[in-house]
Amino acid sequence: MIPHLENFIFSKRAFVLSGFALLTLVMAWLALQLRVDAGFEKQLPMNHPFVQTYLDYQEEFGGGDRILIAVQARDGSVFQEDRLRQLKALTDEVFFLPGINRSNLTSIFTPNVRFIEVVDGGFAGGNVVPADFDFSEEAISEVRENVLKADLVGRLISHDFRSALISAELVEINPQTRERIDYLSVAKQLEDLRSRFENEEQAVHIIGFVKAVGDVAEGAAGVLVFFLISFFLTAALVFYFTLSWKLGALPLICSSISVVWCLGLITLFGYGLDPMSILVPFLIFAIGVSHGVQMVNGIGSEIYSGKSMELACRGSFRKLVIPGCIALLSDSLGFLLIMVIEIRMIQELAITASLGVAAIIFSNLIILPLLASYLSLDEDYSKRLKRSAELKRPLWKLLSQFAKPSWGLPTVVIAILLGALTFPFASRVQIGDLEEGVPELRAESRYNQDSSFITRNFSVGVDILSVLVEAESDACIDFELMSAIDDFQWNISQLPSVQSTFSLPQVARRVNAGWNEGHPAWRVLPRDPQVLSQAVAGVETSSGLLNADCSVMPVLIFGRDHRAETIEEIVDEIERLGAIESSGRLHYRLATGNMGIMAATNEVVRESQFLMLFLIYASVFLLCVVSFRSIRASLCIILPLCLVSIWCYALMYFLGIGLKVSTLPVAALGVGIGVDYGIYIFSRFRAAIDRSGDLQEAFVHTLQVTGNAVLITGLTLGLGVSTWIFSDLQFQADMGLLLSFMFLMNMLGAVFLLPALASLMFRGTGDRQVTPSSASKDGS
Repeated sequence: MIPHLENFIFSKRAFVLSGFALLTLVMAWLALQLRVDAGFEKQLPMNHPFVQTYLDYQEEFGGGDRILIAVQARDGSVFQEDRLRQLKALTDEVFFLPGINRSNLTSIFTPNVRFIEVVDGGFAGGNVVPADFDFSEEAISEVRENVLKADLVGRLISHDFRSALISAELVEINPQTRERIDYLSVAKQLEDLRSRFENEEQAVHIIGFVKAVGDVAEGAAGVLVFFLISFFLTAALVFYFTLSWKLGALPLICSSISVVWCLGLITLFGYGLDPMSILVPFLIFAIGVSHGVQMVNGIGSEIYSGKSMELACRGSFRKLVIPGCIALLSDSLGFLLIMVIEIRMIQELAITASLGVAAIIFSNLIILPLLASYLSLDEDYSKRLKRSAELKRPLWKLLSQFAKPSWGLPTVVIAILLGALTFPFASRVQIGDLEEGVPELRAESRYNQDSSFITRNFSVGVDILSVLVEAESDACIDFELMSAIDDFQWNISQLPSVQSTFSLPQVARRVNAGWNEGHPAWRVLPRDPQVLSQAVAGVETSSGLLNADCSVMPVLIFGRDHRAETIEEIVDEIERLGAIESSGRLHYRLATGNMGIMAATNEVVRESQFLMLFLIYASVFLLCVVSFRSIRASLCIILPLCLVSIWCYALMYFLGIGLKVSTLPVAALGVGIGVDYGIYIFSRFRAAIDRSGDLQEAFVHTLQVTGNAVLITGLTLGLGVSTWIFSDLQFQADMGLLLSFMFLMNMLGAVFLLPALASLMFRGTGDRQVTPSSASKDGS
């Protein structure tokens, strides 16, 4: 089929290129329609039991997408006229933000925040801020007393009385328009509110998923700067190694075409670009340059042997289209297998990357040689190639020593020892976040500073986990059930990772004490159903502590942070206590709140990581077996990749990088791209062995032809993504570091470890050829 395909596209190259040019214009138009698509539910593992609980009770108790706004007086107390006026105005502004669940909006100025006190003859109560509040000194003093009566210190008023909190819940579908909310627009409106209300007298701190997404998207805009830096670094390396600015420009042009196609196809299939996937187009560009350099290097090799430009392009296409397609299929398959992780954001990332890799097959394996066939190079180009080959010959001769058993055996032994030494650390890599705040942002970012402030000054925060306790109707007037929930809450509150807890039995004990002149001895749950009914009668469903028929009563658990170990400790204790204290009439269901979602995500990542890696390695191995028709040859390609993955996990452990949604795809990206080196080298290695039958001589020839391209590719990919380390986004910096490590180590593995393995696997077996002798001498 290859000769027929070659004759067709080269004999009609003007027609083929015109068709691709028209298609590129269409894709460019579609790419301009691409939108940034962020959403809370995209990050949820929908089939996990915790998320099912969240979805079952989302309408009754709200979701995990909370917004907290703290207004801090820089000097003095928050209980001053001008500051309370500002707090009321800000509460009103938040009320009218799109997507806000207005019934759950909470601040001292909202009517759902009430106090109850014991007076002569019974109880008295009302709104913490009465309807006739006039901001006078007497009225402010009354509000301050009401705050103390309602026990709002630590919840809506900071412990030092210098800050007040506004708590809101954002829903995925705007209740007014019935359309999905625009997270970036809401984030911008929140930032506008900050700029309006923050001044020399007060500071405004804002945290929540929507604000984090906005900050990530804002930081992602800086990715363009790093893309430009990567582009010029790549261009400099490519021009230096190809020795021709005309040929060197082709990988850059064709890789840019593949990015345009990728973005256009995303729009065509109805997807958007998530801020967490913003790096994928730049990875597509890097992969495209990698394969483009291989094709240009092949053209240079043909010209070096004395062929004309068109014949050189034909020859390079003929020899590289099969290994190139197999390498890109491996990349694409590696990305698609990320979809075993049932989180929509990761699945969209996998689809985006796979579409981009599919585009590279056309842009760099077909369009590039066709465009090159029109070029006319100066007569000195062949001389420059020969001079370059002579300069590099000693290097290739040195590296070919690794194809000798005397060098190969120590190399393999050292690699295995390094793998054995690092494996214990690789196996201990943590699942989830290892730092406080939002790990996608730097520790010094405004968001993480705001998060730290709210956690320090309030007993609540955005890190909340809710346990839904299910029972029969009217369970809240059953002493046995309420007592069991109360014991459960008390035990959970003793954990050092828990900041505070809140539940209906806790409120009922306080109210019962109030009915008995506030005496502490009566702060207990009454055994009599009628007295217990009296204690809970004033608690409304809007409090989030019970549903309409009192058959579900959440226990709210506020964590000190959302680090993996914090979440794991809380979840393990909940499951242990739930199993012990369950009376058969109670069922403890995990979990809502953002920590519940994180717990579910961490469990899905933990369960999926090994399956994903196994499927990726198995699929790449099978593709190599089909391509080279040799298990030993396939092992030579796959074993260095396995070692590099172990080293990468160990590096994550030492650097304190957790395995989570943003870092899990790194393994697939590294393996998918790393296998390209091995496939290109072995495709040439195979043909050279057929000719010479000597491993060392064959590897010298292989390096002379593909060594240049492999070095360019490794350095280009490694240096290109290494610029991300300086990004404002922590997850981008982490990915840049890990991908640079994997790209460079995979390159070194293909150059050093692959021939070392080959020298041992094909030594003394009577099979000096890696593949059947029927393989064509040109390697096709």
